[in-house]
Amino acid sequence: MSGAGGVRPSLVIVGAGPRGTGLLERIAANAPELYADSGLDVHLVDPYPPGGGRIWREEQPPLLWMNSQAQDVTMFTDDTVDMAGPVREGPTLHEWAELDGRHFADRQRQGAYLRWVYERTVAALPPGIRVRHHPHRAVRIGGPAEGRQQVWLEGRPRPLLADLVVLTLGHLDAELDQEQRELAAYARAHGLVHLPPDFTADSDLSALAPGEPVLVRGFGLAFVDLMVLLTEGRGGRYESGPDGELTYRASGREPVLHVGSRRGVPYHSKIGYDWTGERPPLPRFFGPGEVDELLARPGGFDFRRDVWPLVERELGFAHYHRLFTAHPERTAMPWTDFEQRYEKYSAVDGAGRAELRALVAAAVPDPADRLDLTALDHPLDGVRRPSYDALQDGLRAHIEGDLARRHDPAHSPDLAVFLGLLSVYGQLVRLGDIGPWWHGFFSYLASGPPGPRLRQMLALSRAGVLNFLGAGTTVTAADGVFRATSTTVPGRYVEARALVEARLPHPTVERTRDTLLRELYAEGAAATPEGLLAVDPADGRVLDRSGAPHPRRFALGPHTDARGSGAFTRPRTGGPAFRQNDATARAALAFLRDLSCRATAA
Repeated sequence: MSGAGGVRPSLVIVGAGPRGTGLLERIAANAPELYADSGLDVHLVDPYPPGGGRIWREEQPPLLWMNSQAQDVTMFTDDTVDMAGPVREGPTLHEWAELDGRHFADRQRQGAYLRWVYERTVAALPPGIRVRHHPHRAVRIGGPAEGRQQVWLEGRPRPLLADLVVLTLGHLDAELDQEQRELAAYARAHGLVHLPPDFTADSDLSALAPGEPVLVRGFGLAFVDLMVLLTEGRGGRYESGPDGELTYRASGREPVLHVGSRRGVPYHSKIGYDWTGERPPLPRFFGPGEVDELLARPGGFDFRRDVWPLVERELGFAHYHRLFTAHPERTAMPWTDFEQRYEKYSAVDGAGRAELRALVAAAVPDPADRLDLTALDHPLDGVRRPSYDALQDGLRAHIEGDLARRHDPAHSPDLAVFLGLLSVYGQLVRLGDIGPWWHGFFSYLASGPPGPRLRQMLALSRAGVLNFLGAGTTVTAADGVFRATSTTVPGRYVEARALVEARLPHPTVERTRDTLLRELYAEGAAATPEGLLAVDPADGRVLDRSGAPHPRRFALGPHTDARGSGAFTRPRTGGPAFRQNDATARAALAFLRDLSCRATAA
């Protein structure tokens, strides 16, 4: 079938990274059922190569790793994904690359995997569906809701015409916020170096001079990349001693890094052992029924008041289920008794929380075996040191303790909590924009660096190349320098002529540097209070400010309020992004099929 006048139906996908590739895979899987042998032109718009896109492009330093084990990365669906379309299984990264499943592959290898997935997907499309990649930026969308859309590309005089447009933009750059603008202006006026939030692999680090102090704000994965590029990336190397402890041999080209953050500690290490035995039956306290109830509340819901208590119960259940079933010698009552009483206490109001604390204290004698999410989120609360020198040994001990615990199956309730976090994330996707706190908390507990990176961090600290600032780090500009303070070392500060914000940009629809998305918002697309593009949770259609879905525009990914935990995920964990991709692909194919049929009949 063709459109009016023999014009082939056209779909434009803006963003050819893993999310766009995943959507295309779902189009290939669903087309035999929903689109038969009809013709369709698919236009992929992205200045970067299809598959990896910008973030996972193959042209990256080989020193940069993934922070997931190769066995935990897949682009293919399985029977745990709750979707209407067919399952099309495929190899995980470690199967495709013939790697040890526990290996942390570099991003070049992941980019090659994603390119292969893209090529395999294109080959699997029905003969009537053609794909063309346009290595340009999309800068604007026009056109009436009832007719073909116009997608304007940078440097092109004529737009692409599309019956449907799907935005799979991935992570975006952002204009500087007020604080960053002030710091940047101060740096220009005083000849300082200021590197704002950015993707570290894209940052120009050449201005960070050897031997000079550099303040770094941010202790997550962006910092790990920065650390690698400024040490090994400048010729340094590690030597392993007889006991396995690393020693860093500096090249002399490294700056001296002083790093701090809100928590003051790095993200938790990836867990270094496999699951054995019975899995906690999840979801238990925060599943589809609870999400339905939250969504049905006439006055809406508050995350801290209404959602977080349910999340606490779910993570606690996962933790204690594992403790009682795998380590019963560390408990003081049968699991069945504990489970019955745990379920009874709501843990929502003050009385319920007190009863739950009393139950846990009676059933779990060692406080180290109890789950305290507040303490996990604030590891340096109450810690005070008289000087930054006095802080270093304590922070190294914290990291060493984390590494030991995350590689010791005696602490396997930690892995159960990780599984609980994945389950919770799959449910939270349906609630839309819940604010930034949860995503940071999830990343801190569940999406930290590989253990070897933390061992390198310890070696850099012992070598004096890396120094810790502590929690509650703030940075001010005064007296011609940047000055960092922290709540952990009150009354003291560290000065430097360079400041790096080691974190990803936080682009809202108003502050994004993506002109297409910004203009879409200016023309009436709805946004959440946090600045995410509002979409229909059922299929990803872009909503206007009256709540009406646009019939011809869809959006998927972290710039929307239906963002999943990632464009690729661990096998057999339900993959919320896969579910979303499938729903959008089916909605798009059904729309295009009906459009073609109507045009043919006319």
